[in-house]
Amino acid sequence: MKILVTGGAGFIGSAVVRHLLANTQDSVINVDALTYAGNTESIPPELRSERYIFEQVDICDAAEITRVFNQHQPDAVMHLAAESHVDRSIDGPGAFIQTNVVGTYTLLDAAREYWQNLPEQRKKQFIFHHISTDEVYGDLPHPDELPANSELPLFTEETPYAPSSPYSASKASSDHLVRSWQRTYGLPTVITNCSNNYGPYHFPEKLVPHVILNALAGKTLPVYGDGSQIRDWLFVEDHARALCLVVKSKRVGETFNIGGHNEKRNLDVVRTICELLDELAPEHRAEGITQYADLITFVKDRPGHDARYAIDASLVQRELGWAPEENFVSGMRKTVLWYLNNEAWWQRVLSGKYKLGRLGEGE
Repeated sequence: MKILVTGGAGFIGSAVVRHLLANTQDSVINVDALTYAGNTESIPPELRSERYIFEQVDICDAAEITRVFNQHQPDAVMHLAAESHVDRSIDGPGAFIQTNVVGTYTLLDAAREYWQNLPEQRKKQFIFHHISTDEVYGDLPHPDELPANSELPLFTEETPYAPSSPYSASKASSDHLVRSWQRTYGLPTVITNCSNNYGPYHFPEKLVPHVILNALAGKTLPVYGDGSQIRDWLFVEDHARALCLVVKSKRVGETFNIGGHNEKRNLDVVRTICELLDELAPEHRAEGITQYADLITFVKDRPGHDARYAIDASLVQRELGWAPEENFVSGMRKTVLWYLNNEAWWQRVLSGKYKLGRLGEGE
């Protein structure tokens, strides 16, 4: 297949691109605007070949998106391009509406026109895969709020949408657009909603890399509120495998929830990282610090902070045979080791040097 991946220089998108180039014979057209979190260095040079093309294009640019479709003639779209950081959406929601809503509309309409003009056989094979988040469902009751020994509810594919933040509302909006383009125009689409991802090449503003890099620098490790919020953690390479299974399954009209079966309190995530660093990098502890957990600092909670997310991923396991290969401990160990062994990558991100060579950006 020839697959157009939007946001392929981002965290999850680059994992998808790496998986496709390393484990399949598919060709990839990587479309990314290279906003602050996009990093072409997340695709190692050894994976780039004649099967890989990069296009620095904003998905809101209708003319350029149309050109990309017509020039490269993809068999499928995997749409991952999105603004995704909740804190940024609270401070500046406009960028999230523009990219996640207007950008998805622009991409859908270009895809519809392209698909409608394909020869009949290729038209039947085309699929538009929209990658979304479990945050569109709002949140679930916290175990502390429920009677002892009661069964904990999970997000399923039928859970009603109830987004809590500008970010999740913008993603919910994009999900609705995708479904409406299928219902109204017949565009073949599939949607996946995932839980919290972690792993290599994660931009340092997110919780896991932020904690790792702050700890190595001897800085405080901020935890919102009391750290009791619960998330389901999914190793990004497991997620990439699932996404590639979904796009090739061509299950038009389906929605699949993808989760890691790893519910953890935010505070426990931070403590786990600290314990791994105590084991793997004790020499980096700051003077006067006997263990990395001494750096944990509780800060004012985020507005509208969701209490708990948890995914029921049984449908994708039953229908497509996918299950995560990493549990929380093994995946987090791999993640911490990656950051310890790839300082050059994250130092270039922290210094801003990863931006060199972009369109409109010089030395």
